[in-house]
Amino acid sequence: MFDHRRIAIVINSLAGGGAEKVMLTLAQEFIKLGHEAHFFVLQNNGEYQVPTHIPLHVCFEKGAKGLDSVFKVKLNARSLKNTIDAVQHEIGKFDLFLSNLDTSNQLMTRTGLSPLYCVVHNSVEQELIRQKKLGPIAYFKMWRAKHCLSGQRLITVSKGIKKEIEQVGRIQPKSVQTIYNPFDVNDIKSQSEKVNTSIPSEEYLIHVGRVAKQKRHDILFQALKEMESNIKLVLLCNNPKKALKLAKKHGVSDRIILPGFQANPYQWIKRARALVLSSDYEGLPTVIIEALICGTPVISTNCPHGPSEILTGDLAENLAPVQDPKSLATKIDNLLKKPKVTIDAELCKRIEAEEIAKQYLSLK
Repeated sequence: MFDHRRIAIVINSLAGGGAEKVMLTLAQEFIKLGHEAHFFVLQNNGEYQVPTHIPLHVCFEKGAKGLDSVFKVKLNARSLKNTIDAVQHEIGKFDLFLSNLDTSNQLMTRTGLSPLYCVVHNSVEQELIRQKKLGPIAYFKMWRAKHCLSGQRLITVSKGIKKEIEQVGRIQPKSVQTIYNPFDVNDIKSQSEKVNTSIPSEEYLIHVGRVAKQKRHDILFQALKEMESNIKLVLLCNNPKKALKLAKKHGVSDRIILPGFQANPYQWIKRARALVLSSDYEGLPTVIIEALICGTPVISTNCPHGPSEILTGDLAENLAPVQDPKSLATKIDNLLKKPKVTIDAELCKRIEAEEIAKQYLSLK
C-alpha cells in the first residue's frame, strides 16, 4: 500500500508518560508494516526502554540544561539538525519527521527539516492557564513553546484539541488534523493476562500517571476520603515518595498502594475494580482506552480534552465535573455497585495501531 518509508520520531526523553508510550507503539507498528522508524531523544533519561530493533539516537548530554532557552535554542536546534543529518548521511533521507512535546517542537521547528509534523498531545490553552498562575516568566516560557507551532503542520491526538486550536486562534498552523493515539489491542489484552503475584488480592481502584499538577492527585485523594467505600487505591507513578507525601497531607496514606512505575501496567489495570482519572486537562488520555481494552470500567473528570470522546453513550454517566471531589467520589461509589464493562467495538477499530500507523504513513 505504501512505498518503504523512513520515519524520524523526535521526543524530549523516555520519561514514563503517555506521549512516549504512544510514539513507541507507533514506531513498532511502522516496523511491522515494513517501514523504518528511528527514535531521536533529546536526552536519554526516563523509565521506558526502546526495543533493540528500533534505532535510538541520543542528541544531547543527559545533564544538559535549558535546551530551549532564549539564548540557546538556535544553537541547540543547529546541533540537533547536525545529529539528524549525520544519521541521514549514513542511512538515507527521512521521509517524515514527527516532533513531540514542547522542547522538541521548539528545536525541530527551527531546523528546516521537512516534511515535519508536530504532534500536539495536550490542551494548549489549559497548559497556558496553568503556567499563568505560576507567574509571568513561566507563562512566557510556555507561550514561546506554543507560539513555535504557528505555521507548522499539526497532528492533534483528539478532536477536542483540534477544535480548541481552530476556535481560539492563538496558534495559526499551516494545517491541523486529528489522528488518535495507536493501541496494540491484542498485545494489551495479552499483557494484561500475565500473572503477577505482587498484585493485591483484595479489590482496589487504580490511577496511572505521573505525579504532576495537571493530574490532580489532590482531587483524587479528597474524593477517596469522601467515598462511602473503604476500597484501596493503587498508584502507578514515577514518584512514589511525592505521591505518599501528598496522600499523608490529605489523610489517606493508609488507603494507598505504591508499587512504583510498572513496565506492564495492564496486569494491574485488568485486576482493578475501576480506573480513576482526576485531571484538570488531557489530550487523549491513553489510560482510559487501555482500561476499557482490559475490561476495566473508568471514572474520569470531564476535562478538556479526550474523556468525552472516549466515554460515550452509557459510559458518559461515568464523567464527573473537573475539580469536584464529592462528585468524583459519588461516581466511584455508584460504579462499584455495577459489573465491569467491555470496550466498544467501534472504538477498538478506530484506535488499532495498524490503522493509526497507516494514517501517519499517508502524510506527505
